[in-house]
Amino acid sequence: MTRTSVLVLVSLTIAAAQVLGARTCRGVKSSGSVKSSGSVKPSGSFKAFVPFGDSYTDINAHADGGIVWPVYAAGEASVELHSFAVAGAVCSTLLTPAGTDDVMGSQLPAYADANLDLDPATTIYSLWIGTNDVGHGRIIDGSHPAGVSIVDVAHCGVDWVQKLYDSGARNFISMNMIPLDLTPSYTKPNQNMELLRELVASGNKLRDMMLQILAPSLPGAHIGLFDAHGLFTDMINNSGNYLNGTVAANTTSTILDCKNDGGCSNDTDRDSFLWYDDLHPSEQADRIVAREMAAVIRGDKSQWMTWLS
Repeated sequence: MTRTSVLVLVSLTIAAAQVLGARTCRGVKSSGSVKSSGSVKPSGSFKAFVPFGDSYTDINAHADGGIVWPVYAAGEASVELHSFAVAGAVCSTLLTPAGTDDVMGSQLPAYADANLDLDPATTIYSLWIGTNDVGHGRIIDGSHPAGVSIVDVAHCGVDWVQKLYDSGARNFISMNMIPLDLTPSYTKPNQNMELLRELVASGNKLRDMMLQILAPSLPGAHIGLFDAHGLFTDMINNSGNYLNGTVAANTTSTILDCKNDGGCSNDTDRDSFLWYDDLHPSEQADRIVAREMAAVIRGDKSQWMTWLS
């Protein structure tokens, strides 16, 4: 870690502690200790999966050029799927107002309005958000209200858990941001890759810390951290273990670029690519995410999953 990284993380950690000290979770202030509030892993006997998020998770946007990971995951885990993710979403438009849809102001109300008859004990919820919050037109460009920082964006993911818990939900998966600085969108010239790397690393670490602090205050809750950042880093570093198409494994360019250049003429070529376009994972990458998430939902082990409570 660079000296800049250390200084940024220390500063943000102090800020996070101040935010958590000023806010309450169901009226309970954090003690600052990290303790389990129950068994460290749910039973895995889930019957319903309810994902929230942006285009990475939106099952109708097909941002991977095919079937998006929640559909695969629900099928592999044999559970009902009720998706509320919307392409282009941020966590809260109060924090990063350039979007028209958000988790807190749009997706959670949509979930409440749906009035689904779901058993809290057999329903698991996930949130994968942050790409639009920190990216172009948002925090990295300074396009956010004065006083808002990555600390607030990280805490928004914690507020999602709290809101759902208060409504009766008990099982949660928080998926962190992928290494956005390695996506084709940000490896192009004149992109502030270092700042983005710092934002992603800080945002991920802060949300993990905040959820660790929150967990003991939610009796009966199971909160898990899914390390999407680690998974995508491994897919980049060990692409041969994941990408199995009929051309050489590719983690730097995109399926769309290959098609436009005339290099990808067969559908089987697609599975050699990590990225569908400059920002979105490919369908093959989504299959890998789905495989790991399905294992979690079934109650099996995934090296990318850590249960806090």
